[in-house]
Amino acid sequence: MEKKSTLLNNSTYKILPSGIPINLNEPQYAKFNEQVAKTIFQITQLNQSGDLNKIREILNEVLPEPLHAYTTVFPPFHTNFGKFIWIGKCVFINHGCSFLDLGGITIEDNVMIGPQVKITSENHPVDPKIRRHLILGQVHIKRNAWIGAGATILPGVTVGENAIVAAGAVVNRDVPDNTVVGGIPAKVIKAIDL
Repeated sequence: MEKKSTLLNNSTYKILPSGIPINLNEPQYAKFNEQVAKTIFQITQLNQSGDLNKIREILNEVLPEPLHAYTTVFPPFHTNFGKFIWIGKCVFINHGCSFLDLGGITIEDNVMIGPQVKITSENHPVDPKIRRHLILGQVHIKRNAWIGAGATILPGVTVGENAIVAAGAVVNRDVPDNTVVGGIPAKVIKAIDL
């Protein structure tokens, strides 16, 4: 996926490079905030609806690509931007999940995400002089992964194919394919026999 260094380019949002602090005071940020306000309004409508067809319709407006027919997202669901979330086929996202997607979130086919999972591709610098800047890191959840209830996936993490993230885990580094990780911070607990 091509990365650009500006928030906006001809009114089209481009994903930003990972690891570079972004000054929230840059002139184009006001335009970015317009999209955030629109997304928050749409997500509020989504979370107030009990109609699964309406929920899908709203998500198809928020996300960059329409949901696959066999992908399910249960409300409440929260995101701040939505334009950098790519969701594959036959994905299940349970209720209460929150995705901060400015750095990009990719969820491949057949992924299961439990309730109250937090995925963030956004962080802030440790240095207090620039702490209000953003540092982004793409999150990639590979096919057949299962993210347990209440887990948190931090910026820059790739969760490997067939991997399981245990409930309540905080994942701050890549998860190898075919493994189970758990704890805070998450560590490999065992391999999955295929």
